[in-house]
Amino acid sequence: MTSLEIIARNERFLFPVYPRAPLALVRGEGCRVWDADGKEYLDFFSSTVVTNLGHAHPQVTAAIVEQAKKIVHVSNLHHSAPQGELAELLCTHSFASRVFLCNSGAEANEAAIKLARRYGSEQLGGRFEILTMLGSFHGRTLATLTATGQEKVRQGFQPLPEGFRYVPFNDLAAVEAAYSPRTVAVMLELVQAEGGVVPVDPDYLRQLRSWCSEKGLLLIFDEVQTAMGRLGKLFGYELFGVEPDIATLAKGLANGVPIGAMLARAEVAECFRVGAHGSTFGGNPLACAAAVATVRTLLDSDVLENCRQQGSYLKGRLTECATRYRRIREVRGHGLLIGVELDGPAAPVVDACRERGLIVNATAERVIRLAPPLIVSREEVDAAVEILDEVLAA
Repeated sequence: MTSLEIIARNERFLFPVYPRAPLALVRGEGCRVWDADGKEYLDFFSSTVVTNLGHAHPQVTAAIVEQAKKIVHVSNLHHSAPQGELAELLCTHSFASRVFLCNSGAEANEAAIKLARRYGSEQLGGRFEILTMLGSFHGRTLATLTATGQEKVRQGFQPLPEGFRYVPFNDLAAVEAAYSPRTVAVMLELVQAEGGVVPVDPDYLRQLRSWCSEKGLLLIFDEVQTAMGRLGKLFGYELFGVEPDIATLAKGLANGVPIGAMLARAEVAECFRVGAHGSTFGGNPLACAAAVATVRTLLDSDVLENCRQQGSYLKGRLTECATRYRRIREVRGHGLLIGVELDGPAAPVVDACRERGLIVNATAERVIRLAPPLIVSREEVDAAVEILDEVLAA
């Protein structure tokens, strides 16, 4: 099928809930993808910040094929080896002692919200309220969109679940002012990716950790986009030297195979006992095998170092562009999650880049988000920046 034929069929039968570009991708390799008509693109969006090891990574592909030949699904009423292997890897290399496996970032955040409420019920005398940040994004389920600090995401879905209050990001005084006897937790992203690639302030994060500990509150990190090497460390929180009580993972965890995970330290994890939560497909052996291969590759190769090096180089090239184009207001981010804020809409720039063979993303209306696979080369960074430079010059 041609790109136009694929697009026409999708538009005929799928709900139009995504702002899809006129692009039908059929193949990928490394940092490059091809559409149905054979045109090649540099993928500097990693298909929504998911393919951290690039497309068709050999180790991940081999793990998927090998597992598919054995068994694809095992009920969570029984045991499977890939589940335990993945959970052990995540706990061994993180703050956590327990892992709950699910299918997406929204499900991981939903699990975190439920665990925090159960902890508040059992340990804190019935507390249930969670403070979240303006500009945040935590998912599309009713609870996670309510947790999201963006009014546009919540419109039309009232009545929403109670138990969430919003405070400005990077403002400890606002958190302290919002605290009440009902508060059980504070939930935030280390980089507000959907909110415009806005990083957390390191001093604020350290102070917030101390304050939560002082008040006996849980600190929840939504690491759906920032974990699995995206900021140059296996987990984003390592960059700041601050540990949470609960953390959520998803996008890059299995390099494209749907999976999510909620991690918690021992005292908190104890509140989830038999029957407290569950998922039919969560921890699916196929997804876990892909995730194990992904995590082991991140740990046993130079991918994280490459992320740090190329991320610094990309940020430097973009900062240099900012000296020549007054349209660029700021370049910000960590690792290979970089935002370029413009003085006007970013969508036309994104469209023009795509026409020239570069896939990037517009977020928060005025921000170009660049998040290439962590295996990206310097030559590919140069090629991407040259395209963006051409678009800005035009």
